[in-house]
Amino acid sequence: MKQRLYLYDTTLRDGQQTQGVQFSTEEKQQIATALDGLGVDYIEGGWPGANPTDNAFFDAAPQTRAKLTAFGMTKRPGISAQNDDVLAAVLNAGTQSVCIVGKTHEFHVTKALGITLEENLVLLKDSIAHLVASGREALFDAEHFFDGYKSNPDYALECLKTVQEAGARWIVLCDTNGGTLPAEVGQITAEVIAAGIPGDLLGIHTHDDTENAVACTLAAVDAGVCQIQGTLNGLGERCGNANLTTLIPILLLKEPYASRFDTGITDEALKGLTRTSRMLDEILNRVPRKQAGFVGASAFAHKAGLHASAIAKDPSTYEHIDPAVVGNTRIIPMSNQAGQSNLRKRLAAAGLEVAKGDPALGRILEVVKTREAEGYAYDTAQASFELLAREALGALPAFFEVKRYRVTVERRKNKYDNMVSLSEAVVVVKVDGEKRQSVSESMDDAGTDRGPVNALAKALAKDLGQYSALIEDMRLVDFKVRITQGGTEAVTRVIIDSEDGQGQRWSTVGVSANIIDASFEALLDAIRWKLIRDLNGAQR
Repeated sequence: MKQRLYLYDTTLRDGQQTQGVQFSTEEKQQIATALDGLGVDYIEGGWPGANPTDNAFFDAAPQTRAKLTAFGMTKRPGISAQNDDVLAAVLNAGTQSVCIVGKTHEFHVTKALGITLEENLVLLKDSIAHLVASGREALFDAEHFFDGYKSNPDYALECLKTVQEAGARWIVLCDTNGGTLPAEVGQITAEVIAAGIPGDLLGIHTHDDTENAVACTLAAVDAGVCQIQGTLNGLGERCGNANLTTLIPILLLKEPYASRFDTGITDEALKGLTRTSRMLDEILNRVPRKQAGFVGASAFAHKAGLHASAIAKDPSTYEHIDPAVVGNTRIIPMSNQAGQSNLRKRLAAAGLEVAKGDPALGRILEVVKTREAEGYAYDTAQASFELLAREALGALPAFFEVKRYRVTVERRKNKYDNMVSLSEAVVVVKVDGEKRQSVSESMDDAGTDRGPVNALAKALAKDLGQYSALIEDMRLVDFKVRITQGGTEAVTRVIIDSEDGQGQRWSTVGVSANIIDASFEALLDAIRWKLIRDLNGAQR
């Protein structure tokens, strides 16, 4: 039988310590529900009593199959566990499981807490015993454990044995500073088990300060721990925590882990991993990291013609897994490195079947190479490439024609006598033989100027006749600008990422000496691609 590994997610607590991240109560509820659907065993909801958001979350936490866990710290010196209000707040959250953090490094005991090593052992024992007596499953995060073990292994082990004897269900070895390397983690973990703390009581909690958090976690698993702590997308303080969106597929799909361990996550749930990862980025208003393993948009992108040719024959030639098993998709980008096999594969993915040897293939490649020399980048703007190819093949519908546009930017005082900027865009289009003019401003309902590109986007989408309803759910999620040439002949490249209500994302590119004109070109492509996909059923 496979050995059970338990997955403990701390996105809502440790992940919230990421610089610039602050979840609302509703967002925490949404993330908790998604984590439960993924199949993790524990969801650490936050620190009750530490802030109003965490209190509100525990007051209205969603019902989950996973064990909702409250986080706190050991009782304070000089106060009994029964009378410690910080510990009481954690218990009052009413969760089945409680995780508390305590010192295991002699330096932190004597310097940070200012107590003796023996007094710290009393704190650990009394706190865990109090949790157990209250009927809770007690977890102990051994803070700074690996650094403490290297400094004074006897005392660090004594701390673990103290909480073990007090009844802790899980004892989690924490690499709090993130500086311990995988070989050390594996060796020290093995020595802890050899000293009498069994692996089925042990967990691992690593940080990514050396970009080894996943490797350190796997080293601990190899040594015998049975619980893994981490976060979605590797969120966490400083450089982040061990990334569960990397660890989960490794444990399910890679040997020797796939044959040795059971995580409780089903194959069907694994297909939702990419969606869950991107949901978190959407909540954080972040652009997903394209190069992220397993779930990144570029994780299964094949740019070189040689690679694409081999992929067409057998995807395993250049893919370590089938992207579909983690809910991701294969991408064959276009660039000036592309060959005809790469091109045909990409066209087929867009619903365009072109015979091998068709002269149109050569024409498309020449256009791509010429435009990329001018500053375009089609490997990161697949939707614009598809439009280019459709035009060359005579398969680009003329939904509407832009006759002209104008953008003005004004700096003026508002009613509060503050200087503000305001952009206004006028766009004239021809739809079904009829000219239509739309005017939009960049000021939002809160009185904030969203800039000239925002005004252009609103004006362009405002009145496209029969097509307006099809783009109502479309929105811009990222806007990237790069100057491809310097000096007085500077050329600006703009790449826009768009998304619709179905969660479909696509990228378009525009190039011009004028940043507004480059932006408008990318905006036009974004709308045209959306219309083609929805009206013609082209599949990505």
